[in-house]
Amino acid sequence: MPRHRLVLILACVVGLVITAGLAWNAGVFKSEPPVPIGGPFQMVDQNGKPATEKVLKGKWSLVFFGFTYCPDVCPGTLQALSAATDQLGPKAKDLQIVFISVDPGRDNPEQMKTYLSNDFIPKSTIGLTGTPEQVQVAAKAYKVYYAKSGEGPGYTMDHSTVTYLMDPKGRYKTVIPYGSPPDEIARRVGDAMREG
Repeated sequence: MPRHRLVLILACVVGLVITAGLAWNAGVFKSEPPVPIGGPFQMVDQNGKPATEKVLKGKWSLVFFGFTYCPDVCPGTLQALSAATDQLGPKAKDLQIVFISVDPGRDNPEQMKTYLSNDFIPKSTIGLTGTPEQVQVAAKAYKVYYAKSGEGPGYTMDHSTVTYLMDPKGRYKTVIPYGSPPDEIARRVGDAMREG
């Protein structure tokens, strides 16, 4: 092999080693830890009692952000979560639904309690609300988008529509997309419970 070719190959190898070293130092090959879902919050439940992220401890939790004046997305999601809970059978005793309001202007504890008394919502459902600042903290912890839409008493709220499954230690397990049928929700929850 001619000497000039050998020098060229050697120069390319040295260049690749230097480039790889610089990329390594810049963190190109390091995987970033996932952005955590969930975290501390301070709110009140539908009975007016203070509630924190500790309500998620001890049971699997389906956490959904919405509001009681929601015309379709929220009641539809809560109905699907309720039907999935029924499909889980005896496992359902280890599962709770946590409905967090993004409409603190209207969803006070009394309104939450009235709303959660609907027949299509399991009696064990926990409703959480609070001040605008408290709602903002909880929504930020769960990476939830929400915004007021419209003016006057008939305004509505735009908001994220996914449901989060949290394990009995309050840690994020998986997301359940909006519109998932009850059997799919039940399957995902059941699989997560088996995996632990």
